[in-house]
Amino acid sequence: MAGDLVARFRAARRDPALVVLEGLHALKHALRFGAAIELATSPDPAAVAALAERLAPDVAAAIAAHLEPCRRDVFQQLAPVPPQTGVLALAARPVVDETALAARPNRPVVVLDAPRHLGNVGAAVRVAAAADAAGVVVVGEVDPWQPAAVRGAAGLQFALPCLRLDAAGRLGRPLVGFDAAGEPLAARAVVPGNALVFGGERHGLTPATRRSVDRLVALPMRPRVSSLNLATAVAAALYTIAPPATPPGAA
Repeated sequence: MAGDLVARFRAARRDPALVVLEGLHALKHALRFGAAIELATSPDPAAVAALAERLAPDVAAAIAAHLEPCRRDVFQQLAPVPPQTGVLALAARPVVDETALAARPNRPVVVLDAPRHLGNVGAAVRVAAAADAAGVVVVGEVDPWQPAAVRGAAGLQFALPCLRLDAAGRLGRPLVGFDAAGEPLAARAVVPGNALVFGGERHGLTPATRRSVDRLVALPMRPRVSSLNLATAVAAALYTIAPPATPPGAA
């Protein structure tokens, strides 16, 4: 029984139809945004349920209903770094393609061009969800639904369309690339419905993407500061171009 649970979680990390949710925050966001939870487990379900009552009362009952107990030694084998909040879950991965981005033509799409760090991808998804972006697209090999990216986003991939494409040009929106050589970005200088393209952490925009963008802009920075963290750049751009119009939601 214990071995079956370990095998199930290990297999889920390679299964494109499943999402591994590590920790209470990922689970609460997944539930808030309609995820189909297949399994949630904890060595101390009562403690997780009590924590959910404090931090996520709107979904606490749903979390408690999904929780199944497991031995602590088994729980330690279900994730490379077991979450301190003491809960892990599996959810069905939603089927999303670029057509889902067309539902909100007046909100920006965030495009991450060949990023390498899954934690940065997750942090960018988290910012995009908070800023009410139309979606997040990763161009390149990285999948924004990989467990480390989901952990970095606290499960907010479920809050907006997140997908991987082979080229940003498939979006059918004007592409605004962020690059130090671009014109300085000013408030309202970019149409909110544009696709905002951010290069990878080390090399910036790839040559193919640089050729495809319609315009290059730069976030103003203090001289001799060479770069911003990827998620920080996404946040600065989104809140300059198209800050969310709705009041902040639950934490």
